Amino acid sequence: MQEVFEEEDIPVAEFENIGLSKDGRIDLGEHDLKALLAGRRTAMLRLHNLEDGDVKIMHLDAKLSLRRNEQGNLDLMIHPVYREPEAPQYLTDNEAEKLAKGELVNLDKEVEINGVKKEVLIEFDKDTNEFVITDTERILAPDYVNNEELTPEQKLRFKKGKEVELSDGTKFRFSATDPNGIRSNKLHLIASLLIDGGLSYLLYQGLKALNKEDKVSEDYSRGYYDALEDMQVRQVKDRMKGQNVHSR
Repeated sequence: MQEVFEEEDIPVAEFENIGLSKDGRIDLGEHDLKALLAGRRTAMLRLHNLEDGDVKIMHLDAKLSLRRNEQGNLDLMIHPVYREPEAPQYLTDNEAEKLAKGELVNLDKEVEINGVKKEVLIEFDKDTNEFVITDTERILAPDYVNNEELTPEQKLRFKKGKEVELSDGTKFRFSATDPNGIRSNKLHLIASLLIDGGLSYLLYQGLKALNKEDKVSEDYSRGYYDALEDMQVRQVKDRMKGQNVHSR
């Protein structure tokens, strides 16, 4: 996602209210914390001893996300398991049913929200029994995956939630319902973004399959290992650069 949050902006007090903060620090695993900072949802978490007015909840299974409010601050969003899914009004009954049953992985659709036309990607989160809507303008496609440059057509397919296939057989697609934000037929892959004239690398590990019936392979291409080596060289250079700055 294009919107990336800073860790110091996280509303720690809101995490304290749900028992996920210790000594002023967020008590989350690295994987879930990265998902939050990237504008995605965490995996399903069990929250304990929640209070809402006079209502006390011993425990609640939910996913978490962050959203920027009108004042520019971050709000903690809690996504519990809903008894009945509530489809957005711009979905037909047939579309909603196919998404909920998994007959459609996602749906790319132009809709009108508050008088403004937008192209959105609609998915169904089976964990929370909830429809998830993403503005496709906020989806940032990688420039390279496994050292292979994506074509404009491949980037467009990614933003629309469609499957992208590389020459090495690696397949992947965007998913807002997954903590990684991406699913693949490979357990690991490396995506790269061009930022300020240089490449920024992101290693995805433990990826889920594209579809429920698919398998995830640990057979990697030469491009993956080349990208891994380039990423490791960059990390070493960045550490050395940091040490030189500190020594001054």
